[in-house]
Amino acid sequence: MNDTMTDSYGRRIDYLRLSITDRCNLRCHYCMPAQGVAKLRHEDMLTYEEMLKLTKVLVGMGISKVRITGGEPLVRKGLLYFCENIVRMVGIQSVSLTTNGVLLEQHAEGLLRAGIQRINVSLDSLDPQKYASITRRDCFHQVWKGILKASEVGLSPLKINAVVMRGVNDDEIEELARLTFEYPFHVRFIELMPMNEDEPDEHFMESDEILARLSAVGPLAPVNSSHSNGPARHYQFEGAIGKIGIISPISHHFCPTCNRLRMTADGKLRTCLFANHETDLRPYLRGGASDTALLERIRAAILAKPEKHALSPGGIRRCINRPMVAIGG
Repeated sequence: MNDTMTDSYGRRIDYLRLSITDRCNLRCHYCMPAQGVAKLRHEDMLTYEEMLKLTKVLVGMGISKVRITGGEPLVRKGLLYFCENIVRMVGIQSVSLTTNGVLLEQHAEGLLRAGIQRINVSLDSLDPQKYASITRRDCFHQVWKGILKASEVGLSPLKINAVVMRGVNDDEIEELARLTFEYPFHVRFIELMPMNEDEPDEHFMESDEILARLSAVGPLAPVNSSHSNGPARHYQFEGAIGKIGIISPISHHFCPTCNRLRMTADGKLRTCLFANHETDLRPYLRGGASDTALLERIRAAILAKPEKHALSPGGIRRCINRPMVAIGG
């Protein structure tokens, strides 16, 4: 790996989370304010060609893993063309995609043909009414059909991401975990991240409490995951065919091993999810700058990557300059 992708704290940066759109067909209350957000103008979003140019430069610097995100990536036209080109890029070892699953049933086979193997699906509740309350959309059955279709066509491992919210869906922790006895899914419980002013702090639940609740389902043993390029701690119930993941960005943050960059759909590079600082790369991609100039700008951003975020369970500070939907999941 090229040492230009090592930050000031010795962390090797090899993972890019690339948001291709700020559009989303859900309105999850922890991700988007109730009133919605102003959408990017079409001309302000990076084209696929610009994203491919950026990714090629980053791969030359050491990026080997790419996750395609949104908004909701399946709502952007031409996604499969883009996936095919990313997958074929020399130096890329892994290309995955995060989706809310609403359009997954109709796109699962196409994603597999395009070379996508691994997907994450956001699913915070197995109760259709509660799901509708959380997402402000009545789409649970569409999402569940999409999950089953993706599993059927061979997208594996299929990861289900559930954001745990006290008093909202924490009563379903055990039920979600039991999916791993019936399906080969990785069910991942994620601490609520304070990205939205509409989300009360009392909804936060630490991962240690989540793990304690899981003990009611059965003995849970730590396991390794050969497909992981992220911060989850992995476990498995005795007799289960799937796995459990715990992601704790607040109570047990993984900043010392953070290996990622985030690119927003309008060309802003973020080296930390919770930082307010962004590096605008769109002028370099759109204004005829050389690859060397682009590389130097990226390198400067990486060297300024903070050592850690400033969040804690007792003193939650929100990222105020963008809602999560505009950053990328």
